[in-house]
Amino acid sequence: MTAEVVGRAPADGLKVGQATSHLIGFYGTTAISQRAGAAQGTALVGTASSADVTSDVKAAIIEIMNTLTNLGLWKGSA
Repeated sequence: MTAEVVGRAPADGLKVGQATSHLIGFYGTTAISQRAGAAQGTALVGTASSADVTSDVKAAIIEIMNTLTNLGLWKGSA
């Protein structure tokens, strides 16, 4: 099986998807559009130690995990 190369070192880089509504998926998952949610706001999450994990930090981590899972980049389950 020959793998297809994407990009081939273009001078301007490589962009996947041209708009937030374009669908993207990896490893055979159903392609999805860009996720949006309040937990993605950078103002909600400040610097925290492991002893000070707020609900905003937990929500941000869960959103990251859900995004990676839905894209097919994180398995998400055993």
